[in-house]
Amino acid sequence: MATQGTNLPRVGGYNQAVVLDAIRTAGPVSRVELAPLTGLTSQTVSNVVRRLLAAGLVSESGYAPSNGGKRRTLLSPRADGAYAVGVQLDPDAAVIVVVDLSGEVLASRRIRLADGCDPADVVSRVAGAAARLTTRTGVDPARVLGTGIATPGPIDGSGGAVVAPPNFAGWGRVPLLEMFGAATGMPVAMDNDATAAAIGERWIGGRARAGSFLFIYLGTGVGAGIVLNNTVLHGDSGNAGEFGHMAVQPGRLTCHCGGTNCLGPYVGPGAVIADLLERHGRAAGDRIGLTGGPESVHQDWKVLRRYVRRGDPAAVDAVRRAARLVGQAARGAVALLDVSRVVLGGEAVRGVEQIMCEEIDAAVNTTTVPRVIRKVDIEKSVIGEAVGAVGAASLILHGNYAPGWQMLTRPGT
Repeated sequence: MATQGTNLPRVGGYNQAVVLDAIRTAGPVSRVELAPLTGLTSQTVSNVVRRLLAAGLVSESGYAPSNGGKRRTLLSPRADGAYAVGVQLDPDAAVIVVVDLSGEVLASRRIRLADGCDPADVVSRVAGAAARLTTRTGVDPARVLGTGIATPGPIDGSGGAVVAPPNFAGWGRVPLLEMFGAATGMPVAMDNDATAAAIGERWIGGRARAGSFLFIYLGTGVGAGIVLNNTVLHGDSGNAGEFGHMAVQPGRLTCHCGGTNCLGPYVGPGAVIADLLERHGRAAGDRIGLTGGPESVHQDWKVLRRYVRRGDPAAVDAVRRAARLVGQAARGAVALLDVSRVVLGGEAVRGVEQIMCEEIDAAVNTTTVPRVIRKVDIEKSVIGEAVGAVGAASLILHGNYAPGWQMLTRPGT
């Protein structure tokens, strides 16, 4: 169901977001169709569309087929109406993208980060690289709305800080929001990487991602973003979706939280590589070309994924064992949330998404309550492996142009 607008004059900014969201999701669409989609009067729709056209956020993109009367003009979002920078922070690298209003990546760059890197050094390097990347694209600086940061959690959402992320050695409470704001000189938004990915998926996926879904994000670790009835679920502390702490089975690995049955320690790339070497032996690792060192996880994972695509028995077995555990956790989450779709994405997914989707599907659609009513769709991200960085940019686009209660209380809207 489309988000409903209001005809009260004081919330014109909110109504613009409602109409723009409807055009993005249902477009190309006519003014006549927008009224029932948004719950606004025809006059309000006309006024809002006029403002969106003047702002360069939408364009008249053709005509609907004639039914004998005057042909209706169709409206579509303008990709060049606005831009945003997205930054995904991971322990070994930062991925930076510049995207337009449609979510297309205009330019991207990956910066290697050293172990134990200082937060101030990371912010300085990333902000500088982002500025150079934006200049290289040649976009209108006045239409660059800000920078979004996707970071591993946990985060202090109200304070704009990341708090002791387990894979960033030496990072305590780091005020990333303030630091990036000072370094970039523009508005900054921040969220944990999985939630940012879910926001990006909702923003860019349009009609294909309308409604509710669970987004499972696989990077250095595993997390989840939750979208319920087109609304992103953050939780009271801003840390909803800590999928890596879903209980799956008691084991010998202890999570950084102290638990002994958490999903996370068993399914990240490093864990899968270690499991393969332990169960299949050093000979299998040598055949595949795995070094097995903590400093080479990124390269080892690329090699392992290549052997998965080739059908290597040890590689496939290690990934499938991890995927079964992800499926167990997804089954519980789906039963709790009653979503109709599970979406899989993240930098570590490429090359193993088929196995992951198969095992999630087997768990979710054979043993959960919703299966007796309808099948839960298991799908790959519409964005691809850059979903974390694109999702970070979408924090800015979504925050400016997606309808939400925050816009009703924001001064000037």
